[in-house]
Amino acid sequence: MTSSPNYPTVRESIFYEKLAGDRVRCTLCERRCEISDGQLGFCKTRKNFGGKLYTLVYGDISAIESRPIEIKPFFHYWPGSSSLTFSTWSCNLNCVWCQNFHLSKALPEPKKASHYPPEKIVRFALESGDDGLCASFQEPTLLADWAVEAFSIGKRMGIKYCCFVSNGYMTIEALKVLHEAGLDGLKIDVKGNGETYRRYCGGADAEKVWRNARKAKQIGLHVEIVNLVVNGVNDDENTLNWVIEQHLKNVGPETPLHFTRYFPAYKFTNPPTKIETLEKAYAMAKKAGVLYPYIGNVAGHRYENTYCPNCGRMLIKRYGHHVLEYAVTAENKCPKCGAEIPMTGKYLGRRGS
Repeated sequence: MTSSPNYPTVRESIFYEKLAGDRVRCTLCERRCEISDGQLGFCKTRKNFGGKLYTLVYGDISAIESRPIEIKPFFHYWPGSSSLTFSTWSCNLNCVWCQNFHLSKALPEPKKASHYPPEKIVRFALESGDDGLCASFQEPTLLADWAVEAFSIGKRMGIKYCCFVSNGYMTIEALKVLHEAGLDGLKIDVKGNGETYRRYCGGADAEKVWRNARKAKQIGLHVEIVNLVVNGVNDDENTLNWVIEQHLKNVGPETPLHFTRYFPAYKFTNPPTKIETLEKAYAMAKKAGVLYPYIGNVAGHRYENTYCPNCGRMLIKRYGHHVLEYAVTAENKCPKCGAEIPMTGKYLGRRGS
């Protein structure tokens, strides 16, 4: 029987169930790995020690930085705010174009870990003047055991919001526990259709990602969807139409949908996505009824701004992750026609005209 090592980042997980003998099933993500004694799950951050499942990354923080919320991108969630953004190691998918592969493809090393107790990260955020906490960079689901405590403490100590920038492949059980602890914002990266997930992302189930997006909206989280449009993979009209249809079906027309530009990374060398392809996706989404489509990773493009879907008035002017002008009223309405503009949280930057 394998015994657990005595390191601060190794702690029994709250997301698992016991099976026959010393086997366990992880209930953190939809891979639901069944793990024997001494073995690791797919993500390599969960290990069975003597019939109990342990996380190896409890507070093992691989990167930490104060960042504007718009860079996630969240465009309708606490605009103009700053979030303390952090990550751990590894991932539960295996995307060949991963933009943060130096974190997502690295495995945890408890002997060398930089351990942050939940209280430390919250104090750091408050001392840095950040408004919120954001788990990002690599897949934040793997940090969930620790995030549950950090978010709960953060909300009690005055943190305004807690969010995930995620691939959306957690279980419903994990999503509910995180929400109860304080998670109130979820940005989900949708990779494409089912074929995209099977061929390029380690065989995940695209339907479960959309199910989680739908459930997150139902239980009250702020949700935004991002589709990284990869040249030669998911940039064809049929795939873009599928993403748009799933978006409208599962999260509705008022939920922001970001089409972001791919650049070569990790094992993938296809050329960057054509801007014309992103503009086509934007037009398709508008025509289908998405009220707030956006183009991302093209700084200065007119489609990274927010427009009133009723009268066309430009409401938020952006340059990349910078808010240059903000004209949505304090009551979250268009100042020209009075239409309701769905925004979660107050604007915390400079109010423009």
